[in-house]
Amino acid sequence: MQRRQFIRLAGGGVIVAATATTLAGCSSALPPEAMAAWQSPGQAETDVRRWILSHAILAPHSHNLQSWLVDLSVPDEITLFIDQKRLLPETDPFSRQMMMSQGTFLELLDLAAKQKGLRAEIVLFPQGVFPPTTVDARPTARIRLLADATVKPDPLFAHILRRRTNRETYELREPDAAVLQAITASVQPHPFRVGFVGSAQPEALQQHRRIAKDAWRIELVTPRTVMESFQVLRVGPKEIAQHRDGISLNDPMVRALNAVGLFDRSVAPAADDFATTSQIEEFNTRIDSTPAFFWLVTEGNDRVTQVNAGRAYVRAQLAATAAGLSMQPLSQALQEYPEQAVPYADIHQMVGAPAPRFTVQMWARLGFAPLIEPSPRRGLASHVLSA
Repeated sequence: MQRRQFIRLAGGGVIVAATATTLAGCSSALPPEAMAAWQSPGQAETDVRRWILSHAILAPHSHNLQSWLVDLSVPDEITLFIDQKRLLPETDPFSRQMMMSQGTFLELLDLAAKQKGLRAEIVLFPQGVFPPTTVDARPTARIRLLADATVKPDPLFAHILRRRTNRETYELREPDAAVLQAITASVQPHPFRVGFVGSAQPEALQQHRRIAKDAWRIELVTPRTVMESFQVLRVGPKEIAQHRDGISLNDPMVRALNAVGLFDRSVAPAADDFATTSQIEEFNTRIDSTPAFFWLVTEGNDRVTQVNAGRAYVRAQLAATAAGLSMQPLSQALQEYPEQAVPYADIHQMVGAPAPRFTVQMWARLGFAPLIEPSPRRGLASHVLSA
């Protein structure tokens, strides 16, 4: 939330005095431990697999849960598993977003391998594909790294360390047609359809904004879904440094309210509580600032398609980064829990992708935004099962 909103919440004199003391010397910068993985990733590694993986763990992931586990026990191979303790059963009940997040990891792994002149031979679900509604202990992928003189570096690799999921207010100026074409071209290794909407289609742009607002409100006023986010909130430098995942809140006023017991994460706020209405107001303001939306549609929605959709999305995001643009996924309207049925149907209709034949795998804000820090990362050691 914005600082001014928390000041309004903490309007009593006693509380203001308490927060003033707590705020002394506070900084909103994230702790160095949480940012370490972004600093020269893999520089000290002698095993090329670890260098490659040090870049792969910088991939975007739903709720920043980083549910990647790797086995390095076989030389020149990497086996990828999904961490079943790091799922989102309420907002992502069929783990579609989790499969996409496995895909973002694999794409950055592939880009890093090419940078070293290696071909990543990726076999998805080598012990069988997960069922449509669950995941299990079988591997998501097995990767063999093979020296190949024909492998060329991919220009998108250069933008991995600059990639951000930016939730801030965007400038209203739009990306030009050449940039949109570059983003479209970046996805071409995968046979998926992408699209954009901007000011040239004002009625459609307003409909996209409306759907985003409706879906966000639904998630915030549905107790079990908002609590799923609350459970991975990391407030203040101590929690952020300890977990290095989830959703970081490091604003000094949020930390002050948390310190005096006014930021309760154990219960879902009511629909008319300030904690809910202020977030809705802030989100709506940011959506109204959004000059363009991007989407990625697949025909079918099997597990392989979901993984490859994640690979395609991160390529699009890296291409946007190369052009100085930011993206923020708007996952709420794409989620398959019952309360989101209307926004889900609306966005599919808006982009000409009638379900169930087609699935909108990604829908995101697109525009120019202020520079921000990257999301925390747990570091490679947290992901390695055995070596």
